[in-house]
Order: sequence, then structure tokens, then C-alpha cells
Amino acid sequence: MKTALLDAVESKSLKKNIPHFEVGDRVDVHCSIKEGDKERVQIFSGVVISRKGRGMNEMFTVRRIVNNEGVERTFPIHSPNIVDIKAIRSGKTRRAKLYFLRKRSGKAVRLTQRHSEHTVTK
Repeated sequence: MKTALLDAVESKSLKKNIPHFEVGDRVDVHCSIKEGDKERVQIFSGVVISRKGRGMNEMFTVRRIVNNEGVERTFPIHSPNIVDIKAIRSGKTRRAKLYFLRKRSGKAVRLTQRHSEHTVTK
């Protein structure tokens, strides 16, 4: 009863059009940032290393390398501050959580591509 009531209330604030992306995919997350009275969109791009939760509590973690330092950021999927999520490249994985990428650096961080895009040259 309690879960059904919570799901009914949460369903009103869930986003309807969430793009499909999985763990291992390289994504661009467009975040809305407010600085004083100004508002702008900042793009955080990296590899999705985990997804967890369900409903309003669903979150995903994106990792990228900046100045030879690993930076991870966790985003709620249904947050109003997330403007858009664009999957750029799909990575082939056999794990649900890619925490082992934290210990790797350089080319060892790259994942093999899951789907190959066929380009037609004329």
C-alpha cells in the first residue's frame, strides 16, 4: 500500500523522455547551472560507471579525466537541473559497476565499442 501510494505521487514528477544509455557508454550530460541571476548550461562528458536506484531515486555516475586527475560526478536522472543526456559512444562491458576503471590510466581506460557505426563513403 505504502509503495503504491509513493509511486503514484512520484510518477507526476518523473521525466517522460529519458534517452537510453547503459553502463560503459560515453555520454554528454547537459547541466543547468545558476550563478547569481544568470543561468547557463554546462556539459559534463565521460563514461557511465554505475547506475543505481529506481523511480525518483535513480542515479548514474559519470567519470572523466581532467588534468590527469579522475573526476566523478553523480547525477539524479529525474533532476530538473539535468537538461539533456546524449549517448555518444556505446562501450562493451560485462559488469554492472565499472569501479575498476578508477585504478587505470591512459589507454587502459578505454572500453571496446559495443555497436559499430557503419559509415558510407561515396
